[in-house]
Amino acid sequence: MRYLTVGTVEGIKTISHGAGDFAAGEAQLTEKERQEGSLIELPVVLIGIVPIYNLSDVHQELRLSGEVLAEILLGDVKMWNAPQIAKLNPEITLPSLPIQVINRPGGKGSNYVLTDFLSKVSSKFRAQIGTTASPKWPVGQAAERSSDMADKVKSTPGSIGYVEYQYAVKGNIPQAAVLSPSGKFVRASTTTISAACQAAEAPRWNNFSASLTNASGTDSYPITSFTWIYLRTQSSDPARATALGDLLDWIYTDGQRYAGEEGYAELPPPLLAAVRKKAKELK
Repeated sequence: MRYLTVGTVEGIKTISHGAGDFAAGEAQLTEKERQEGSLIELPVVLIGIVPIYNLSDVHQELRLSGEVLAEILLGDVKMWNAPQIAKLNPEITLPSLPIQVINRPGGKGSNYVLTDFLSKVSSKFRAQIGTTASPKWPVGQAAERSSDMADKVKSTPGSIGYVEYQYAVKGNIPQAAVLSPSGKFVRASTTTISAACQAAEAPRWNNFSASLTNASGTDSYPITSFTWIYLRTQSSDPARATALGDLLDWIYTDGQRYAGEEGYAELPPPLLAAVRKKAKELK
């Protein structure tokens, strides 16, 4: 196997042009991409995108709403002790420190998930940026890879960024709890990420392209998404199709356990059964 580490958008473009056997990422396919590339997306695992920050004098967990996070990323809230942040964190003495925004460049799945969430909770963000893997960020400096983002936040006092949950855990980087639709501040974990999927998918468990952001439920982490595998619906090479089918079999059996060990959340059993059935139909 040869695996190229490209962003979500580049992966979709590559598989659409007939190169490679699959791609993966966190952006929903458009109807145009499905039709013109004869593509389908199948969920593989669940991820959470978490706001991470560097405030050495703050030892309690920071709380952020989607609306305030949007204002920070738009450059409208510039200081850590701004009233909007202080109101959400009355028990914390926030520093009078400029916020250093670190974001991701275009084409990244984490951008898509975050902007999908922020577009649902902030009309201003929806109007200025919208749901996209390639947002035109008005402020901040870019970090190419998730590991770069984690390193930059860890080394930059007053910074804020966003990464997949496992990068925050493995890097021991403080992450903010995010306000959910139920009015509760929820911290990302494999349990709260799974709860968001449960809330969005149950009881039918058949919407393989569903957006999981801002899901209902008191324990649902608001910035949750599927990671999808993008596949062509037909293959002209029987041997490669068989090999890909074997890979999918592994992904939806033993592979789920390994994903859990790496900090992703496994697909809930009812959804896993439905996706396995769909994957077998592609062979």
